[in-house]
Amino acid sequence: MLKGVDKIVSPLLLKALCEMGHGDKLVIADANFPSHSVGRNAVIVHMDGNSAQEVLSAVLKLIPLDTYVDQAVHLMEKVPGDNVDTPIWKEYEKIVAEEDERGAAAIGFYERFEFYRKASEAYLIIVTGEKALYANVMVQKGVI
Repeated sequence: MLKGVDKIVSPLLLKALCEMGHGDKLVIADANFPSHSVGRNAVIVHMDGNSAQEVLSAVLKLIPLDTYVDQAVHLMEKVPGDNVDTPIWKEYEKIVAEEDERGAAAIGFYERFEFYRKASEAYLIIVTGEKALYANVMVQKGVI
């Protein structure tokens, strides 16, 4: 047991986060994300029983966001013509603001296929049970 570590954080996730270096990326994937095909070269950790918000909150308590880039968090843009609500994005803004003084300014967007391309370069993909649409979030690790 460790003090101060969220109970949802497994030893495997702790190990992967510790292995990441400055500038490495991780993806917190929703239940629809093609984690295993996109992340062929990534460490994949399953947290299927948890929401993406829970995982983002737990992860950002353990690693800093990269301050050498304008936006260290990226979301997947909605596909043009896809008229769905994305209230989860506001939740992400709140979580990021709790851990990074830039708040919502630290969050950017990638077009869908650009998100997949960048995700294929991620060190870590965390698979969640999140069912919200457009709930994938990419985080770039900073320096401690």
